[in-house]
Amino acid sequence: MRLATLMFCLATPALADPVADIVILGEVHDNPDAHIGQAQALDALKPTAVVFEMLTAEDALRTNQDRDLIPEIWDNGGWPDYSLYAPIFDAMGTARIVGAAAPRETVRTVYGEGAAALFGSDALRFGLDAPLPEAQQTLREEMQFDAHCQAMPREMMAGMVEVQRYRDAVFARAALEALETFGPPVAVIAGNGHARTDWGIPAMITRAAPEVTTHATGFVETQTDTPFDTVIIVPEAQRDDPCASLQTN
Repeated sequence: MRLATLMFCLATPALADPVADIVILGEVHDNPDAHIGQAQALDALKPTAVVFEMLTAEDALRTNQDRDLIPEIWDNGGWPDYSLYAPIFDAMGTARIVGAAAPRETVRTVYGEGAAALFGSDALRFGLDAPLPEAQQTLREEMQFDAHCQAMPREMMAGMVEVQRYRDAVFARAALEALETFGPPVAVIAGNGHARTDWGIPAMITRAAPEVTTHATGFVETQTDTPFDTVIIVPEAQRDDPCASLQTN
């Protein structure tokens, strides 16, 4: 699929492949324009279900029963303020909410024991039973080191990569289960790192179910070499330096 790079305009809906079974909409979590773009994509897509990185299965059950609970449940989850994500929920229509967030206890166990140990019998299907190629493992550990402001010991980064692999596989499995239950198209709302096509959710889906088509859009603040099917550049959000509190004199 041809890579498209666009400058984001609020008057122009975000692009998504209308024939894809599963559409992954990446984001910078605290960027309001990214969420507006995701909302426009959902409005055009009319998905049957939307898988959220930020909600657990229990959260999704409660919100599907009573959508008035969404703001309260959201603000208890530790993510950026619900007001940033409200356009997404407003654009969903009657789409089913699917929660794919792993409990913290599970994440801690994955960090220590590895992704395959917690994923169960589907580990082989999603490629979690085998180590990553050495070059990719090294690159991903370096990316995790930078993402954590270079403030954590490098030897902790291998566990961080295992957690990332686990989450990608959980999101991919949730999207495939939603596709089987509700039919196409299914949308996924997740961070840009999960939306990348080389080793994120799309790659996991392709490995597990090669007959299923995907389209991944990355809403990014600057031009990037990260592989997506579509790249949409949004204005940079105003924020404090996230590493400032970790820096030492």
